[in-house]
Amino acid sequence: MTIDKNIEPVAPVEKPQAEVEEVGVEEKPTKTTTKQKKTTTAKDKTEPAKDKKEEQKEAKPKKSEVTTKKEAMDKPKKPAPKKGSAKKVKKDSAKDEDEKDKKVYKPKQKPKLDDQTSAMLKLRADRKAKKPKFRRQEWFRYKRVGEEWRKPRGIHSKTRRHFKYRQNVASIGFSSPKEARGLHPSGFMEVMVFNTKDLESINPDLQAARIGHSVGIRSRIDIEERAQVLGIRVLNRRM
Repeated sequence: MTIDKNIEPVAPVEKPQAEVEEVGVEEKPTKTTTKQKKTTTAKDKTEPAKDKKEEQKEAKPKKSEVTTKKEAMDKPKKPAPKKGSAKKVKKDSAKDEDEKDKKVYKPKQKPKLDDQTSAMLKLRADRKAKKPKFRRQEWFRYKRVGEEWRKPRGIHSKTRRHFKYRQNVASIGFSSPKEARGLHPSGFMEVMVFNTKDLESINPDLQAARIGHSVGIRSRIDIEERAQVLGIRVLNRRM
């Protein structure tokens, strides 16, 4: 077949953009890099976490409110005041004042001793610290024997014969000085008293009174009051 060269070629008709979209031209998907993926995933993860934290902060009470509630729980409940409690408080305060007045320290009366007797008292105290405790022979063997000292009299007794591996025997070498013998640790000479008349024969500078065990409470009070007037020290004072 022969083609006519005189025929003009037909130009292609261009469709508008709206028609192209209607036809449904598929756009090529863009490739996402690994860096973009990481950023997107990190953003997606952080966004909901923030929302949760905000919700928790809103739900949690403030520290000041929590502390006030705890303090209120820890504080012990004060009991309701009973009838007559004010009177008891007044009585207790009055008793405390009286006790304070009674507890005021007053130095005890001391004897007027010579220099020699005071030195002998010190020497006696030093010797007594070193003195052994004298116990009865075989006090550790039999419970019925007891520890109270008794002189050993057995024919074959090793303690009587002063064997070295036996205990010490009470002898005159352990006695206290003659000037301080029989004196109270304070330095007074003790005098037994059973009534107020016995106080009149006591020298308050060197002697002190010791009330007898058989004396009753009434006579004891009288003796102590009378001794305070005369300036005599009572060694076994109770009131």
